[in-house]
Amino acid sequence: GFTLAFLTQNEAEVDATLEKAKGLGARILKPAQKTFWGGYGGYFADPDGFLWEVAYNPFWKLDRKGNVKL
Repeated sequence: GFTLAFLTQNEAEVDATLEKAKGLGARILKPAQKTFWGGYGGYFADPDGFLWEVAYNPFWKLDRKGNVKL
């Protein structure tokens, strides 16, 4: 198996993304919370059963298109 991931610009965007997914039929598997490594994230299963992580990583910066800047 595998998990798909969606990175956000901040913690509020994690919450908003999970709520939007729920409104579109996803099942929240793990509500967003602080992580042991300093991030913030949660998980949902989409209507087809695929597992998604929605996360904010304060150590990774994203550009305007949402790509990770290394």
